[in-house]
Amino acid sequence: MVFDIKKYTRRTEKQFNRFRAFWQFVVCKIIYMIWYKLVYRLEVHGKENIPKDNNYIACGNHLSALDPPLICAVLPNPASFIAKKELFEKPFMRWWMDWLGAFAVNRDKPEPSTIKTALSIKNTRNWVLALFPQGTREEPGSIKNVSRGFANFARISKCGILPIGITSTQTKKKIPFTGKIVVNIGEVIPYSDNVDEVVESWIKSVEALTGFKYEGSING
Repeated sequence: MVFDIKKYTRRTEKQFNRFRAFWQFVVCKIIYMIWYKLVYRLEVHGKENIPKDNNYIACGNHLSALDPPLICAVLPNPASFIAKKELFEKPFMRWWMDWLGAFAVNRDKPEPSTIKTALSIKNTRNWVLALFPQGTREEPGSIKNVSRGFANFARISKCGILPIGITSTQTKKKIPFTGKIVVNIGEVIPYSDNVDEVVESWIKSVEALTGFKYEGSING
């Protein structure tokens, strides 16, 4: 059977349903959260900054594969991540990502359906869009390869940006209480149609939340 990426780039409001929300709750808020607290001694600060509605996009820095379920675990809303299409090419990963509420994007040539799906998420009762402005994992200590894409999503959907700073997920741990993950949630960056201003505000927020320093230019 030929893999059709279009099935996983366009999602309707009906697909962000209570079944996917429940599955994400079990996987991220129970199973992963036990692991984060037992092995990584997870600390979360700034939960009071999370809006009560779903009129925001959660945007964190990206260090490892632990980051997406970590953000899902700490947010009160179920969160849908934009994930590169390559992650959907293997059957198990496709099923896993789909049921956790993620949807695919062709990073080389983004489809209009990606924008439509982002708008569908805002129109749901309580789901939020979550993504990584860096697009890929980066080394700790620096913030690089930031794309304007997340700010464009915010402009089109008229959402604010919730900055999330993540530290120490890059080191894999198996023995209890040997890791130390800290998640700092900043104040919402208000909606603005000035994309460059939003990007700059996110970078400054994440620098303050992580202690990392911004390096390089802004992409896209």
